[in-house]
Amino acid sequence: MQPSRDLTRLVEIMKALRDPENGCPWDLVQDFSTIRHYTIEEAYEVADAIERSNFDDLREELGDLLLQPIYHAQMASERGLFDIGDVILSITEKLIRRHPHVFGDIDAHDADGAQQRWEAIKADERARKAARTGNRTPSVLDDVPATLPALARASKLTKRAATVGFDWPDAELVAEKVREELEEVDAARSPVERHEEIGDLLFAVTNLARKHGVDAEAALRDANTKFSRRFNYVEQRCRDDAIPVSDAGLARLDTYWNEIRHADKWTDTPKT
Repeated sequence: MQPSRDLTRLVEIMKALRDPENGCPWDLVQDFSTIRHYTIEEAYEVADAIERSNFDDLREELGDLLLQPIYHAQMASERGLFDIGDVILSITEKLIRRHPHVFGDIDAHDADGAQQRWEAIKADERARKAARTGNRTPSVLDDVPATLPALARASKLTKRAATVGFDWPDAELVAEKVREELEEVDAARSPVERHEEIGDLLFAVTNLARKHGVDAEAALRDANTKFSRRFNYVEQRCRDDAIPVSDAGLARLDTYWNEIRHADKWTDTPKT
């Protein structure tokens, strides 16, 4: 078996790995559930390579991600459900159907027009799917996966609700809602109440991010990266001063933290 640029070779390799007689013992015991988390991890690793602008890594991570649908399709084929050809047919049909302004005779003069057409077609698809499954009252929230990261799902839920007019008219009103939710957190008196109110606060903040055109999931990820980098600086300053971090005290740690914050403020490089 030799490497190839042809997708067919990847399918052949996956089939060989799952061969009951000569396949890989590890691959043979996998199923949809055990492989699922690898699919999610690979998508995050692709996103990480993009954020680092490392295109060598991106090429490799895209390959790892590409393996996932091949893997799932092979397992489905073994059960007589579908194969990779069916997967490819499905997505090509969907892309052609959702782009009548490219493959049909409908005009879309700008990106907003194309997006509106896309959303209208998706709404029609949801209605047709509901009819097939016997549900005659489809929701605009249908097919928003429950397994999405919480911030990403909150953003998608509010975006989907906004398509039917259920949305704040401007960002300032959402900001007021955030302040209201924070007050309710302060007023909470039990762990159960605090749990609920903090959830509402996070949901409102996610909605605020959407109104400002900010990807809440990416913004928090960047904030995590920034915090880690700044705290690493604080730890290094403690080492420079021969003081264990745990013995430094909040005042000293805060001084070090403000040093790196000040340096960030004046640097010309992106704040990450």
